[in-house]
Amino acid sequence: MGNLGHQAARLAASKICDNIVKGLCKDPETEVVKLIDMWQKFMGDEKIDLNYDSARKMICDKDCTLNKYMHRLINEIDPHVLKTIALNLGFEAFVYGTKTIRKNREKYGCNVPWLILMDPTSACNLHCTGCWAAEYGHKLNLTFDEMDKVVTQGKELGVYLYMFTGGEPLVRKADLVKLCEKHNDCAFLAFTNGTLVDEAFCADLKRIGNLYLAISLEGFSEVNDLRRGTGVFAKVMHAMDLLKENGLVFGTSICYTSKNYKTVTSDEFIDMIVEKGCRYALYFHYMPVGNDASLELLPNPKQRLYIKDRVREIRNMTSGKGIFTMDFQNDGEFVGGCIAGGRNYFHINANGDAEPCVFIHYSGANIRTHSMLEILKQPLFMAYHDNQPFNENHYRPCPMLENPEILQRLVKETGAKSTDLQSPESAEHLCNKCKEYAQAWKPCADKLWAEEGHSN
Repeated sequence: MGNLGHQAARLAASKICDNIVKGLCKDPETEVVKLIDMWQKFMGDEKIDLNYDSARKMICDKDCTLNKYMHRLINEIDPHVLKTIALNLGFEAFVYGTKTIRKNREKYGCNVPWLILMDPTSACNLHCTGCWAAEYGHKLNLTFDEMDKVVTQGKELGVYLYMFTGGEPLVRKADLVKLCEKHNDCAFLAFTNGTLVDEAFCADLKRIGNLYLAISLEGFSEVNDLRRGTGVFAKVMHAMDLLKENGLVFGTSICYTSKNYKTVTSDEFIDMIVEKGCRYALYFHYMPVGNDASLELLPNPKQRLYIKDRVREIRNMTSGKGIFTMDFQNDGEFVGGCIAGGRNYFHINANGDAEPCVFIHYSGANIRTHSMLEILKQPLFMAYHDNQPFNENHYRPCPMLENPEILQRLVKETGAKSTDLQSPESAEHLCNKCKEYAQAWKPCADKLWAEEGHSN
């Protein structure tokens, strides 16, 4: 699709969305089905893992969790924000972006990501125990122009979804708002501790409509504040209240460990965040990154299996809790294994280093010296491209955590260097910490994969 064709398609999608948003209050089921129809039409023969007929059926079933979830969105989210989600995340990222990046993967013979994750700053207003981001120090920043260049070049490849980590990205919230304003056809999400959310920022979010938040939580106040500092949990609750009152889209980012895995998946915890207005909960397996990482926080196989089953139970859109959940380790089967190295995403730290993964701090390229396409073609990223999936069993997707011998080999073969500016960690040291975990998890994962009929 050329530039004029793309603009015409977006204009058509915008008009359809206007009409749908206007009709949502009167007959939401019919209007959302129209949205699915539009999506299916624009996707054409493009293959995606979505059963359109099943989605239509669930949306029209008033006893179904998805129907109730949809009604809460319509009743609680600002109409401008709803329309922007449909256009930027729906049309641009899912439809146009998916088609474009697939063509560019064929054209350039390398991975082209669906999203790019970047750190506007390494600075943070908190000092959380065990935070891997602290390894970069607290004085690094990407300039506005550098972030703008990443998005501009990314869009040329078909990337319309960008996420911010840190540090604390909202330390730079003025620049983030400015970036979202300039690229008003993209969707943005910031992983944040939530303590810098205020009324003025909520007004900005409502106005631009294309920046969403994932607020970090590790449990209730006692556990959360033990890691993040006294009073942080109360500030997060206040931030959620403000965001919900303003009709904004947000969710949680949760690191699960051997200590908190039951708490962060409990009925009490999930009911609380749903009531607060969270629309999604993004679960991340604890990774032993850094020379001082605590191995005792790694979940054992029994705990990991519990998390896998519980997260799927929560997100069940027929009978679940009414919140979308994703487990970035146990959901590998749905995304074909490891998504890093540009296959679906890659990470740019606050020093500009392009890393294959937010947890894999090695690089051979920097945005200050390389274009996006050059980064995707540099040796470490091409090693990811050529070796993915790292395991045919997608319950063992990671080249570090479940296949530690692989990351060591890739780093050695490509000459990638550690990007840790505080205490550089060798790939051997990092991966050796994962060997015992990988050996314990392998028989469980292999048994599960075989029982579920994934032999192919």
